[in-house]
Amino acid sequence: MDQKIRAKIIGTGSFVPSRRMTNADFEKLVDTSDEWIISRTGIKERRIADADMFGSDMASNACRNAMEMAGCSPEDIDVLIVGTVTPDYRLPSEACVVQEKLGLVNAVAFDIAAACTGFINGLTIARPMIETDPTKKCLVVGCEKLSSITNYKDRGTCVLFGDAAGAAVLAADTNGGGIISTFMKSDGRLGELLWQEIGGTKNPYTPENVYNGRDKLIMSGSEVFKVAVREMSIASEKVLKDAGLTGDDISLVIPHQANIRIIDALAKRLKVDKSRVFINIEKYGNTSSASVPLALDEANRQGKIKPGDYVLLVAFGGGLIWGAALVKW
Repeated sequence: MDQKIRAKIIGTGSFVPSRRMTNADFEKLVDTSDEWIISRTGIKERRIADADMFGSDMASNACRNAMEMAGCSPEDIDVLIVGTVTPDYRLPSEACVVQEKLGLVNAVAFDIAAACTGFINGLTIARPMIETDPTKKCLVVGCEKLSSITNYKDRGTCVLFGDAAGAAVLAADTNGGGIISTFMKSDGRLGELLWQEIGGTKNPYTPENVYNGRDKLIMSGSEVFKVAVREMSIASEKVLKDAGLTGDDISLVIPHQANIRIIDALAKRLKVDKSRVFINIEKYGNTSSASVPLALDEANRQGKIKPGDYVLLVAFGGGLIWGAALVKW
């Protein structure tokens, strides 16, 4: 029996707004069609938060669901890590806002701005915290209100994004389960392939910038596609090699739900049958840092993950930054 202390996911949770925005809705906004969107992205609908719902609200709901599954009370949580690029405020951090809403009185709380890779980065940071102090419980959440930074006049990007949150509770395990291997990497030289040009101190919000749509997401889709497929494949192979495993050993791959063509290309490169790849992009679109934990929670609650299964989580996002985590359930 493997007695090594590992950080194990003991509860998952997610939350999506009730409002659905279908492809038919986009046909009224831009020059597009249901057939065009599905063939190029795999998306049929996405969830959009109301004006009075924010990332912290979605994150809090996802965290409550994860803590309920884990059998944890707010007082049990020692660390809260929030991945987001659409926080409620510049200051305080989204994590501190969520901490207050959940009553996590014993926790330290902080944010990660790693876009779609935020949840995997959060797992990577939480892992050594638990391995070095097995009494700790960590709550990692990804939440996004991407509708707030989406340009609904840009037919190439507006159909992609949705709002959501997903979370996981981690605790120590000595029975062979938990996070086996992680990998992270970034390349800031490629930052402008996927970015939000204004909103920081270099290019602050001004009426002119907002009027011209410079406060919204800008993406070079074809270039992002090529880098995403290549680097997610390399990251996946890295964590498998570190664990002495191959794609044949993986029970389920849970990739960032960016685009069905990216997911298909990744599965092909890893030589993993599509039946072992979890896909829910058709319902939610690309939810950035919420994407992987949302899919993980759905797969978990649908009974697609069994004790002892090896689960591969992999993502890629703005930065550019990418990473993978290999988990034994």
